[in-house]
Amino acid sequence: MEPFVWKISESDILDMQARIRAARWPEQIPGVEGWSKGIPVDDARKWADELATFDWRGLQAELNGFPQSTTKIDGDAIHFVHVRSMHENPVAILLLHGWPGTVVELLDLIEPLTNPESGKQAFDVVIPSHPGTGLSGPVSCPGWGVPRTARAYARLMSELGYDSYFVQGGDHGAVLAPHMGRVDPAHVRGIHVNAATLGFMPMGDVDGDTHATLTNLEKRRMESIADFLRDGNGYNVIQTTRPQTIGYGLEDSPVAQLTWIIDKVHAWTHSDSTFADEHYRNRHLANVLIYWLTRTATSAADVIYSGYGELFADPQSSFSNSGVPTGVVVFAEDPSIRQFAEASNTIVHWTDVETGGHFAALEQPELLIDDFRTFVSATT
Repeated sequence: MEPFVWKISESDILDMQARIRAARWPEQIPGVEGWSKGIPVDDARKWADELATFDWRGLQAELNGFPQSTTKIDGDAIHFVHVRSMHENPVAILLLHGWPGTVVELLDLIEPLTNPESGKQAFDVVIPSHPGTGLSGPVSCPGWGVPRTARAYARLMSELGYDSYFVQGGDHGAVLAPHMGRVDPAHVRGIHVNAATLGFMPMGDVDGDTHATLTNLEKRRMESIADFLRDGNGYNVIQTTRPQTIGYGLEDSPVAQLTWIIDKVHAWTHSDSTFADEHYRNRHLANVLIYWLTRTATSAADVIYSGYGELFADPQSSFSNSGVPTGVVVFAEDPSIRQFAEASNTIVHWTDVETGGHFAALEQPELLIDDFRTFVSATT
């Protein structure tokens, strides 16, 4: 393991700013209201101005204020943030970010977990950048799917000296977290997820008898799944089937990288007021900047989305129940439905929340942490 310090080249920032200034903007499609066909041109220009003037030195200093390392596992580098609590008897937690996130998505959780109020459990926090994503850099070895990544993280936690640990993840992290239980059940004490999809919702059509058993809330989630498949799944299909092709635009144009991500941020954020919040916007701009500077848009699409094909090639083993206690918090924009989740997970804790969205660690960090603490208390 080698200490890691992120050093941003000012020449890379100047190059990005020049590319933004030289961008050839499309005409706004006539007659389109809002974001129904993608990010409106006026909004895209505002976001691009914010990216061009983003406080990259502040971001660099913030990240470098946390202990970071890189290690090579199974042929490729994995970057991770590792913050040990100064409190007595801390418990280890592996925090797993989603797409289009990076470790930045989870930085705001570190302080309340490692330095909690008196009487609350303290945690040692480990946050990896997924292989091929963000500060881990592009992968050089093929085959980085979910099972291999989970095995790598189990090895990482072992090498850090943790005999037992909890795993918390959202989005892609919520796909990885249950696999941590499958590959390392002797050491994973519990799994907690939000923005959970694969393994936590129906993976195909639901028959009439099953649909009749759903609550009104669950039926609304079924409708949201159908809406997503009809109108919001294009990015998924492209990254799954043509990660190389989409990579040319994402890695050549900061405007393309920005709008590719911000389109999903807008779609998956629960509240318009949150979407307009300066800190929230800056966290997503930081994610865009990291993808741009590390040139990991292509490898992230391949590792994360193309990698899901391995799961569906053998779904019986891929979604087998590890028996590890699992907690789920379902925010307002999440599609998880308990009866489908119970088929492949040992659900011991389930919370439905009427607010928040896909990026819970940024939108509702207190609710996310409180629910995780409740889950830990119930399983220890």
